[in-house]
Amino acid sequence: MTHVGQSATAAERNESGEPTPRASLRDVVAAYVGLTKPRVIELLLLTTVPVMFFADRGVPELGLVLATVVGGTFSAGSASVFNCVYDRDIDEQMRRTRRRALPRHIVSPAAALVFGAVLAVLSTVILGVWVNWLSAGLSLGANAFYVFVYTMLLKRRTTQNIVWGGLAGCFPALIGWTAVTGELSWVPVVLFLVVFFWTPPHTWALALRYREDYANVDVPMLPVVKPAHEVGRQIVVYSWVMVATSLVLWPVADTGPAYPVAAGVLGAVFLLEAHRMHARARGTEDLAVIQPMRLFHSSNLYLSLLFVAVALDPLLSR
Repeated sequence: MTHVGQSATAAERNESGEPTPRASLRDVVAAYVGLTKPRVIELLLLTTVPVMFFADRGVPELGLVLATVVGGTFSAGSASVFNCVYDRDIDEQMRRTRRRALPRHIVSPAAALVFGAVLAVLSTVILGVWVNWLSAGLSLGANAFYVFVYTMLLKRRTTQNIVWGGLAGCFPALIGWTAVTGELSWVPVVLFLVVFFWTPPHTWALALRYREDYANVDVPMLPVVKPAHEVGRQIVVYSWVMVATSLVLWPVADTGPAYPVAAGVLGAVFLLEAHRMHARARGTEDLAVIQPMRLFHSSNLYLSLLFVAVALDPLLSR
């Protein structure tokens, strides 16, 4: 078993036949940070903090936001670490993931498990003590769902893996709301569902780009088992439901006019991109023609701007 900061074994050599060099401290620190998947954390926090503004109907207390952000970061990071440990066998074979810390043997599986456990404990304590125990429980539940249900149960068994496994990524909307109010309501549930219906188009676009990687490791992502035009069709369906759900927030939360206008415009732009990708996928499997990453990047922009609108609505409605 590899130890932190050491080469995997004395027998491991690089392409020139020389022993693998010892990892530097900077490499090790970067490897641990990489295990937490910072870009995923950024996206999760983007759906947490704006909901806090919306729940507070203004600017929430800075200390509360800070505790929620730190606790949420540790929780999401912990789930990602456990995911990396469990998936290290397939990560080593996929182009997109083979440069992660575990495939490169910069961090050992045992050390990663300890790191993930420490992050989970810290997250639960921080959220429980400085936010509230409802938020802490929701965060811990999301962590467990991602690891045990998505990573261990669904990912390698069904094309619906990301649909139901994506539920874990919807919990930040609930956590941001309960952090401020201490209770649940229909408002965060609507935002929870927006993220739920957003996840398949977002993930399937990326999976279409890397479908060969998933096929090589027998992970049945939808683009692996269905032709591109069918993937595009399902993306269009989920996109329409997502946009419709985003507009439900208007009557449920009695928002000001800024939110429905923003949601409508953003939704129309995203639907146009989804339909265009579906049209490009008809009669071809050529990714250069389909350009799935256009939709992937559009999905990131859509969700970011939609939740910015959520945060700004109470400030503009005063």
